[in-house]
Amino acid sequence: MNAAKRREIFSRLQAANPHPTTELNYRNPFELLIAVILSAQATDVSVNKATVALFQAAPNPQAMLDLGEAGVADHIKTIGLFRSKARHIIACCQALLERHDGEVPQNRAELEALAGVGRKTANVVLNTAFGQPTLAVDTHIFRVANRTGLARATTVRAVEDKLVATIPKAFLQDAHHWLILHGRYVCRARKPLCAQCGIADLCEFPDKEI
Repeated sequence: MNAAKRREIFSRLQAANPHPTTELNYRNPFELLIAVILSAQATDVSVNKATVALFQAAPNPQAMLDLGEAGVADHIKTIGLFRSKARHIIACCQALLERHDGEVPQNRAELEALAGVGRKTANVVLNTAFGQPTLAVDTHIFRVANRTGLARATTVRAVEDKLVATIPKAFLQDAHHWLILHGRYVCRARKPLCAQCGIADLCEFPDKEI
């Protein structure tokens, strides 16, 4: 895909949604971190339903630790893998208190050292909570990047690296959200809504139906 087409794609996505953000509900970096940990193999809707009461009971790392693994698990039992996620959250909160004075770190290495936090989670937190131009590649972004021709690759990391290297810097901060939302609501997995797509004429998917 050439640079002019790439720029036009993101110009249109920006025009349609000038201020995109995550669909996870959070009030601060700590709540975002916990919500993203919970969102692995779960929908944002299911996470938001569970975190209403969880964040009311435990709005900070010490309160979460006081709740205990069983208490956290009870709040998130409607979410898949809730027992292992509860274990990770408790270990994460212990580390936040012991290593970071209860604050969420703002660099990748320290974030990825926390329990339950991988590269994708770290990228979401760095981008959404701290305004860093990172790009977290989930299943939606992986699909959209390969399908449209924005970044064709066989691994999540390779797609991330290609997107970061080729997306114009003016759009990089918000690209994560635009691509996720596009994949979630328009460029869907089973049947993309090509006829409703604002970038269909720029997309290089050979099987699009307009």
